Amino acid sequence: MTTNDKKMLYGILAQFETAPEIYHACEKVRDRGFSKWDAHSPFPVHGLDKAMGLPQSKLSWIVGATSAICGIGGFATWVWMNGVDYKLVIAGKPFLGLTGYFLPGFECAVLSAAIACLFGMLALNKLPRWYHSLFRSEAFKRATDDKFFISIEATDPKFHPVKTMEFLKELGASNVELVEQ
Repeated sequence: MTTNDKKMLYGILAQFETAPEIYHACEKVRDRGFSKWDAHSPFPVHGLDKAMGLPQSKLSWIVGATSAICGIGGFATWVWMNGVDYKLVIAGKPFLGLTGYFLPGFECAVLSAAIACLFGMLALNKLPRWYHSLFRSEAFKRATDDKFFISIEATDPKFHPVKTMEFLKELGASNVELVEQ
């Protein structure tokens, strides 16, 4: 296979019928050492990320850090505004009655967590993505209905069109096809 042929080829798409089939196939693809591949299913398959060898998501750290920083910032802002910058006695309450400032801090934490979760998820998933080479496959349209797929990119160092197709057929794929870019 020449370099020019590899540029025209996106990779290989293998179709599986059930969730257990794709789970075990993902374990074998991971064990074979492929690095540029993905699994596609119509619903979440419990443990599929571990079967693929994916690391823990960074989203929880992004959301947690943003929430903590903005919660503390919201709390500190209210303390500064009402207890230091613009002291105003209301119903004889103390200037720095901290219990009244927890709610605005909590609200800032929750709102920032929701925003960080949305934009963090979009960034980590590289979304929005308006086009993908797999959309060329007629079989792949069933990935949102009732079929399971594994796609291996041609840019993977272990990729070889014939050997990779044979390997995926050995795993029990009901349909294996080359996908062009």
